[in-house]
Amino acid sequence: MQRLQWGAVLFVVWLGLTNSLQIQEVLAGLLVVSAIVWLTIPKPAGGEHGQPWSLLNLLLYLPVFLKDLVLANIDVASRVLNPRLPINPGIVRIRTGLTAPYQRLMLANSITLTPGTVTLEMEGEDLYVHWIDVRTTDPDAAGETIKGNMERAIARI
Repeated sequence: MQRLQWGAVLFVVWLGLTNSLQIQEVLAGLLVVSAIVWLTIPKPAGGEHGQPWSLLNLLLYLPVFLKDLVLANIDVASRVLNPRLPINPGIVRIRTGLTAPYQRLMLANSITLTPGTVTLEMEGEDLYVHWIDVRTTDPDAAGETIKGNMERAIARI
């Protein structure tokens, strides 16, 4: 099932990038996607079926990320346009409850993609983040402010 989900996502990306429904583009896309899925996604051994990620929850994560992205852009833009707004840059350590490496990586990349924050390092369940406005150095409070709903949405994937 996991191969089918990845294949569907990659094929949609292929169609978006080529912006064409011509038969040769569709067939090339199916061929490329099939090769990528076959070569990169291991088949479960001995009938073991790990819990596959949920395509629906991945799609439900996008609005959560986009909301945080827009709010971060507005915050940084307001700091640029109004120099009286505080800028207190620093590095904070935040903790994540995400256990799978791909989930922690997804959170770290999401934090980095939002303006005003950059993930510098991942060490176990801790992430070190450069933050444009350090309000607290408490890992739990800083984590809630920085990662907010993103972590909860990623945990459902």
